[in-house]
Amino acid sequence: MDQALRAQVAGDVAMVEDRLRAVFAGQPPRGELYPAMEYSLLAGGKRLRPVLTLETCRMCGGEPEAALPLACAVEMVHTYSLIHDDLPAMDDDDLRRGKPTNHKVYGEATAILAGDGLLTAAFGQIAGAETLTADQRLAAVSALSEAAGPQGMVGGQILDMEGERRALSLAETEELQRLKTGALIACAARLGCIAARADGERMAAVEGYAQRLGLAFQIRDDILDVTATAQVLGKPIGSDRASGKTTFVTLLGLERCQQWVERLSREACQTLEPYQDSGLLRALAEELARREF
Repeated sequence: MDQALRAQVAGDVAMVEDRLRAVFAGQPPRGELYPAMEYSLLAGGKRLRPVLTLETCRMCGGEPEAALPLACAVEMVHTYSLIHDDLPAMDDDDLRRGKPTNHKVYGEATAILAGDGLLTAAFGQIAGAETLTADQRLAAVSALSEAAGPQGMVGGQILDMEGERRALSLAETEELQRLKTGALIACAARLGCIAARADGERMAAVEGYAQRLGLAFQIRDDILDVTATAQVLGKPIGSDRASGKTTFVTLLGLERCQQWVERLSREACQTLEPYQDSGLLRALAEELARREF
């Protein structure tokens, strides 16, 4: 990714960070609830999903600022999922983004409530988005609720937990990750289209891109879980293997997995080639295919 595109991503991330810091500012104290919510929400990370929302909006001819409430909403839902995913009842992880996980700092009960608070507040961000029409807000709520719920991320999480008890086929593993990881990534891109009032053809191209990007992202995650270090990743490595979960690496091996990542990334880029202002999204897919964290 060239310097100009990196600066554009940095600008997107800064805009999202500023908005996220302001979301709960000035709220009346509720014990440790807001500190716990902000502990995870403001812990950094790649901010892939909100960047996708802003940049798909830009590519479809909209103003990224109009999509900002939607970008923040999808990041809040993502953060809630990480808090709950790390709980002892789920993956029981101690480290996230290089810091102790939420329940290690605030206790399990507060961590659960922090996740609940972020999930519900995310939809409040959409409902209060003055940059969007009522129809756009309704479409955004519908898209995010489907991606986050039983037909998306939550459905994928239960399949992930059930997968600890038996070996999964490749088709089952693809379906699990399409729901658990891919659904929210695809939704992030769709939200940008909604904010820009994209036509059906452009929205279909963006969704094709995002679906391939989401699968490539997860396969690369499985690779890094074997090849990286906890210090670099900022979270435990080898946890899937230790819990007996089926991953793309256990099914296909490292070399075939990386080949698949590269093919998916090429296909993702090809879906957007006809469109102006898609250079950043295409560069992002290429960079994520080689990411080391």
